[in-house]
Amino acid sequence: MSAGRATTHIRKQKTPGKFHSGHDAHVPGHATHLLQEPRPASLPSAMQTPVLVLNASYEPINICGARRALVLILKGVARSEEEHGTLLHAARVRVPMPSVIRLLEYRRIPHQTRALSRKNILLRDRNTCQYCGEVLPAAELTLDHVIPRSRGGLSTWENLVACCHVCNRRKGNQMIHELEDMQLLREPRPFSLHTSRHIMRMIGSSDLRWRKYLYY
Repeated sequence: MSAGRATTHIRKQKTPGKFHSGHDAHVPGHATHLLQEPRPASLPSAMQTPVLVLNASYEPINICGARRALVLILKGVARSEEEHGTLLHAARVRVPMPSVIRLLEYRRIPHQTRALSRKNILLRDRNTCQYCGEVLPAAELTLDHVIPRSRGGLSTWENLVACCHVCNRRKGNQMIHELEDMQLLREPRPFSLHTSRHIMRMIGSSDLRWRKYLYY
């Protein structure tokens, strides 16, 4: 499951009975085009609302978009555990907007499910420069190779950190031990279940419906 799928757009279909989620999911017996009352124009943003995904054991395992969550519910793969209070409806069914869903069958989650990418490095480091500690928007951060590539450093979880532009220029192609006034805030590590759980808590910190599933 991927939260990125929530950015696709819902389009009206000429053939009744099909609901397209961006990956051609078909849900027999249900009308296709979901409308939000009283302002249908706000539907695209509503479909991108983050939804917490629980395993059948109630363990939080992912975050997806509301669009994907609704498809899973309508296909009978998941059920809604918590709702936002907004009601979406089709011709034959009314569906409350989910806030937390739970898979009906237990899914085994691989130990490492995150790809090495700029986005995931920034998520792991919480958008914090790992040298000066300043928290910045993603657009104002770079990635730094702790051991510079010019000196044999690789692009790995253990050698990439979030870094502000000022610290990146100061460090240049030098090693940490060659700089007197720069040091890493923490040792960079691969993306772990602990990191993923922390991100879920950050995203859901303002939603009381998430808290009982993330803090235990």
